[in-house]
Parts: sequence; structure tokens; C-alpha cells
Amino acid sequence: MPKLVFIHTVPALAERFRVLAETMLGDWSSEAVVDDRLLLDTIENGRVSDETAKRLAAHIQVQIETGADAIVVTCSTLGGTVDAIRPTVSVPLLRIDRAMAEQAILTARRIGVLATLPTTLEPTRRLLEEIAKGTGEDREISAHLCEGAFALLRAGDREGHDVAVRAGFSHLADHVDLMVLAQASMADAFGTLPQGSLPYLTSPQIGMAAIASQLRSLDVTSI
Repeated sequence: MPKLVFIHTVPALAERFRVLAETMLGDWSSEAVVDDRLLLDTIENGRVSDETAKRLAAHIQVQIETGADAIVVTCSTLGGTVDAIRPTVSVPLLRIDRAMAEQAILTARRIGVLATLPTTLEPTRRLLEEIAKGTGEDREISAHLCEGAFALLRAGDREGHDVAVRAGFSHLADHVDLMVLAQASMADAFGTLPQGSLPYLTSPQIGMAAIASQLRSLDVTSI
């Protein structure tokens, strides 16, 4: 059975992605590596440092050496670093947010981006702009930082985090046609919105559906 390895920076995401993998990729096993220092050091430095990039690359190499057939990094802050590492590795190395960004560009002209960290907000905006440019689409992208939300989440105040995210949603809602939640950890912030509310996209379900489709297309008998 081929093996999919997730690399997480938010411990609470491990179970969510285990269930998604089990549901969408039943013929693959899955394992998780959790290293919150990858994200915490990036927050402290204000960017992905060379040391953090090397730390992520080391995790990836260890997983390849111990039998990973594909690797998914679920931290959008590290997305650009994942793209940089990808050409150097021998297995599919995937970022969870690309499919969400592609869907957003195909769906709406005015796109709002919400994030709880500045280190995720700008990489997500750049990803959307890159995809729009590549497809020749003219898109208006507005970004908003949900101040303090991530600190509340780390402190265990999920409800406080969700309130801050919903406030950010309200801030942009009148100016966009679609909202993108930049981080997988934001995915449950709204519960069920009333019918007719502004649509929004999150990365776990969309990203895993695209990844499962890609991995199912591989010849797993040769892995």
C-alpha cells in the first residue's frame, strides 16, 4: 500500500487530514509529522528563514527515505518553500492550498483573502496573483488580516478565533464576490452560513480532493 505523509505546523489539523485521507484515498495509508516550530519561527522572523526552509526540507527527505510515496504540506505559510523544494525531490510534494486558489480564480473576479497571520496573507495573495496571471484572468484581490485570531487559537480559545475571523469576513464581504480562507486552521470558523451569504473557500476539502485525484492517477502498483 502506498504511503502519504502530511507535514503539519498546527497539531489540531492532524486528525482532520487523517480522516480526509482515509475517506478519499482508501487505498493509501497516511502518516503525520507535526512540527509547530516551522510556523512559530516564521512568525518570529516575519518570513520563512533559510533555517526554516532547511528544516522543512530535512523533514521531507527523512520521510522519503522512510518510505513516503507522496507528501502534503498543510501550512500555507510554507507554500512558496514547498514550491522551491519540489524540483529537488523524487516523490510528489504537494501544497494544500493550490487547488483552492485555482478554484477561486476560476470562480470570481473580486476575491477576498482572509488570514490570521501576515506570514500567510501575502503568500496566499501572491499565489492567487500568480495563478490569475498564468490563466490570463483579470482578478481584483483584496486581503485582510484577522488581528489576534491566531494567538487566540494557540491559547485554546477557538470561539474567540472564530469571532475574529467572522469579523474579518464582514469587513471584506461588501467588496468581494468570493472569500478565500488562507489557512486550513480557519476552515471551521463559520459553521453553516445562512442561504444567500457570500460564498467562501477553504483548503482542506478542496485541496485533498484535488490531491486524491492526482494520486489516484498514479500507477500505485509500481510504488
